[in-house]
Amino acid sequence: MSEAVATPKAGKGAPKADLLQVRGLRKYFPIRGGVFSRVVANVKAVEDVSFDVRRGEVVGLVGESGSGKTTAGRAILRLIEPTAGQVMFEGVDVAQLPKAKMREYRKEMQIIFQDPFASLNPRMSVGDIIGEALTIHNLARGKKKEERVANLLERVGMNAGHMRRYPHEFSGGQRQRIGIARALAVDPKFIVADEPVSALDVSIQAQVVNLLQDLKEDLGLTMLFIAHDLGVVEYISDKVIVMYLGRIMEIAPSKELYRNPKHPYTEALLSAVPIPDPTIKRERVILQGDIPSPINPPSGCVFRTRCPIAVEECKHVIPPLEEVGPDHLKACIRR
Repeated sequence: MSEAVATPKAGKGAPKADLLQVRGLRKYFPIRGGVFSRVVANVKAVEDVSFDVRRGEVVGLVGESGSGKTTAGRAILRLIEPTAGQVMFEGVDVAQLPKAKMREYRKEMQIIFQDPFASLNPRMSVGDIIGEALTIHNLARGKKKEERVANLLERVGMNAGHMRRYPHEFSGGQRQRIGIARALAVDPKFIVADEPVSALDVSIQAQVVNLLQDLKEDLGLTMLFIAHDLGVVEYISDKVIVMYLGRIMEIAPSKELYRNPKHPYTEALLSAVPIPDPTIKRERVILQGDIPSPINPPSGCVFRTRCPIAVEECKHVIPPLEEVGPDHLKACIRR
């Protein structure tokens, strides 16, 4: 696979340095069977994924359910152990660190979970949930810790009085704000936002996305924003990565991807995004069938079984991720 990775300029002036470099990331889940529980197959959730994230950049990671987006995000943070590959964070391969050393990097790399209720301990108050990481990493205790929690709640649009209450006393949007405050508590350098608005009502989604956008601008957050809603991704992301069945199909700066998609899978995803103007007609690209099983993915290009422009050669060639424009890459043998 080509090592070239899209790295668009972030803001004015010289481009910022890479904070995160992912190379050849793989995650297989073994399937066991028989009397001796031997491994009989593997679920290939993530296959040979490579990309960069610059400091202060928000990278959107999109694709259908089952594309491997969440697995990739969690493998980067080592919430699940990657099967192979490198995860270089500030020049250190965190995928190879022993558990004791990895603990130091936990406060630098945080996650906002998809389900704002399941990710919060119902037996703990909001103050304890947000403040727990401050205690674990010896960042604040006592009065200082309480002040820090109060400031975090106010930053995410809540108030200090909420720290005495419990998760079940809040709405879904408020619980997600608590999850965001928890992720920010240790001043991380990198956040994985794992579909942070997909479990919320549409009206609340806009509030949470606006909050993340404000935090991005105020704090210079570096974020991997995982989602299947391309409208949300366009609004908040500087660069977009499109995944399908564990592999990257296309990488491009956000505006370029939405204006000029190069991969047929990206074109199909964008054609399904609603346009809030009934006078504008968009040709819909309908993909046939369902996403194949990651246990036995198609040979060659994994998208070929649903691709409207597939040819015989697609069965035999795994397309490399190659540059087709400035900072724009796609994995397709068709030009």
